Amino acid sequence: MPSEPLPAFAPRLLTDLLDHAVERHGAWPAVDFMGRKWTYQEIGELSRRAARGLQDLGVAPGTRVGLCLPNTPYYVVCYFAILRIGGVVVNFNPLYTEREMEHQVTDSGVSVMIASDLALSLPKIEPLIGKTALERVVVCPIADVLPTLKGTAYRLLKRKDIAHEPHDVRFVRFSLLTARDADPDPVERDPHDLAVLQYTGGTTGVPKGAMLTHANLAANSAQMIAHVGHMPEQQERTLGVLPMFHVFALTTVLNYSVETAAEMILLPRFEMKTFLETARRTKPTQFFGVPTLYAALNGVELNGEFDHVRVCISGGAPLPLDVRQKFETRTGVRVVEGYGLSEASPIITCNPLDGVVKDNSCGPAFPGTVIEIRDREDIHKVMKQGERGEVCARGPQVMAGYWNRPKDTEAVFIFGALRTGDVGYLDEDGYLFLVDRIKDLIICSGYNVYPRTIEDALYEYPAIAEAVVIGIPDEYRGQAPKAFVALHPGSSVTEDELRKFLKERINKIEMPTEIEFRADLPKTMVGKLSKKELVAEEAERRAAAERNS
Repeated sequence: MPSEPLPAFAPRLLTDLLDHAVERHGAWPAVDFMGRKWTYQEIGELSRRAARGLQDLGVAPGTRVGLCLPNTPYYVVCYFAILRIGGVVVNFNPLYTEREMEHQVTDSGVSVMIASDLALSLPKIEPLIGKTALERVVVCPIADVLPTLKGTAYRLLKRKDIAHEPHDVRFVRFSLLTARDADPDPVERDPHDLAVLQYTGGTTGVPKGAMLTHANLAANSAQMIAHVGHMPEQQERTLGVLPMFHVFALTTVLNYSVETAAEMILLPRFEMKTFLETARRTKPTQFFGVPTLYAALNGVELNGEFDHVRVCISGGAPLPLDVRQKFETRTGVRVVEGYGLSEASPIITCNPLDGVVKDNSCGPAFPGTVIEIRDREDIHKVMKQGERGEVCARGPQVMAGYWNRPKDTEAVFIFGALRTGDVGYLDEDGYLFLVDRIKDLIICSGYNVYPRTIEDALYEYPAIAEAVVIGIPDEYRGQAPKAFVALHPGSSVTEDELRKFLKERINKIEMPTEIEFRADLPKTMVGKLSKKELVAEEAERRAAAERNS
């Protein structure tokens, strides 16, 4: 534990971050989206109008409002609009299947959804109106926020990517939402109010909403400033390709950037050519990525895209040493690895930007954070330096609990410390090294993949008697799911048929990279399917392949 006093992070409202940026740097560019720009003054004004429009739709303090958006100005505007009137943001991945959308809408009680007009998401939302608590959908046309010529070309050439928008009272266009030039009605708010429901598998693999308060998220932003450093009169430029519905980007690309009045250069998805062109055009000074992004960049020719970058942080999954070293050698930019989880807003450790970076470590505790290593067999016992155990964390960024799940909340805390479900140890300098995962969670490109979700989908196929999914190493994504299945006697199915079946039930990230058919699967003494034998077999098979290569 640190010997110096921990810095204090006073509880704040997240909207204070935007208000201060507008007040102090209103003329500074806030968002660059595909070449079109908005100043902080313009973002603040749109957010004010959107707050008024949301109140007119019935959003009140405590109302859960879904954000199902790629990185666009809409996300920034609507995020702060919801929070300004006491609403709760519920993040949705636009790639979710209709089933995943329905589960999260039902669990959270979302009554208003804000979504783009992309065909990959809007048609999956429409069937949920009336079937769940969802009543209204605010539609945000992508073409409307593109530069004029790009917007025209998008409407003409990308028609298949644009969803048919139903013309009825259930759907409201963003332009109509923000049409009324009026202030929202003032509402009483407190920094400890719920701000965001961030869905995660936690330690059980069952998706549930981590309740992040204004104070939690604002603290993690302030911790970023304490860790990274900030020059108030010099504007930073954050290259934001990580989606803001992902908690790592929510803090780094959005909250931290707004608090420091940085320019957010937003890309709706990672496409290498566009990414490199944008980096050359905008000359970013900050970049936050998951390991797969750094690995992908290592495979292409770079021509000065990172010449102006001073802050490069990797998170979301373990960063392979060779990926970090290769990127640093090619760009001359230092990459530091951090570690966190949705339940902690998310960052709890990070290697220093200036100072010692230890190979394969995710760094010392973030400012204002205490890391404890507790005995896995006796969670009440704190381990000594160098001893392995479950990583636990204390700090102002730690969540209030899980939404409507008091038992899960109780289980994930020990004397007020958050249990991460990961195994690690602290060295003599307080650097954290992770060595194992307690939970079954698979991390693909920084995204949480829950084996149970894939297993449940597999069991829906009539021929399948048994199904188990584990994580296997993947050079590009860090980990990938592999499925093992056993069929009912006399049944048959091909891998292609099974993949076609799964495509309608799980998203692309969850799709197993390998499907192995077996006569039967390993079981415990009481007859439960067991994963540890399969994990061991995979490890031995891969080790043997390396020995023979």
